[in-house]
Amino acid sequence: MRVLLVEDDEPVAESLRRGLIRYGFEVDWVTTGAAALAHSAPYDVVLLDLGLPDTDGLDVCKALRERGSVPIIVISARSDETDRVVGLEIGADDYVSKPFGVREVIARIRAVMRRVQPRAEAAGPDRYGPRLTLDRKAARVRLDGTEVALAPKEYDLLAFLTEEPGALMSREQIMEAVWDANWFGPTKTLDVHVAALRRKLAGAITIEAVRGVGFRLEITDATVGGTAEGTSPS
Repeated sequence: MRVLLVEDDEPVAESLRRGLIRYGFEVDWVTTGAAALAHSAPYDVVLLDLGLPDTDGLDVCKALRERGSVPIIVISARSDETDRVVGLEIGADDYVSKPFGVREVIARIRAVMRRVQPRAEAAGPDRYGPRLTLDRKAARVRLDGTEVALAPKEYDLLAFLTEEPGALMSREQIMEAVWDANWFGPTKTLDVHVAALRRKLAGAITIEAVRGVGFRLEITDATVGGTAEGTSPS
C-alpha cells in the first residue's frame, strides 16, 4: 500500500516514514501543500498535516477531496474540536492528534481502508483459488460452494490475511488490525484462531507459521479432485 505523507516537521515525518516502511507500506513524503497537490504518482491513502509552511492543510484537504475519493487522514497538533469538525466536513476520513504512535496511525489507516473497501467490492465475492470465496460485503465465506460458519474474529482474521496472499504478517500487525491497536496482552488467542481457520478451510488455504515473526497465508491451487487451477482472486 502506498502512502502520501504531507508533513513539514522532519523528525516527525522521518519517524513516521520509517515506521510505515517497517510495516510494509511504501511512502512518498512531501513537505508542502503545493507539493502534495502537484504529486502525480499513484497513492492509496494520504496522511496530511494541517500546519504546512505554504498553505493551510484544510485547504489542501478540500482540494484533494475534490479530485477524488482517496482516503485522507489528518495528522495534526491542532486538537481543537473546531478543526476536527471542519476537517471531517470538508472530506477527511479520520483525524489523529499529535503526539501519536506509529501503531495508532497504522491502525487508523487499516480501519479507513476497511471502511472504503466495499466501494471496490460491489462486483461480488472474491475468489481465492478454485475452492474458496470471500464475500466481504456480506461477510460470508464459502468452501466448494457451501457456506462455512466462522466466528466473527475468525472471519476478520481471514479477511485480513487474504488482503495480501503470500505476504508475511507479523503477530503485532495482525493483532493491531484484527483485535485492537492497543493490545498488549498475550497473543495466544491468535494461535487459536489460526488453528480454527486451518481446520475449517483445510485444503483451500495454508497458513504458514514463521517462527518468531508471524504468519503467511497461501492459496492452495488444487481442486478437491487434485486438478490444479489458477489462484488469483477476482
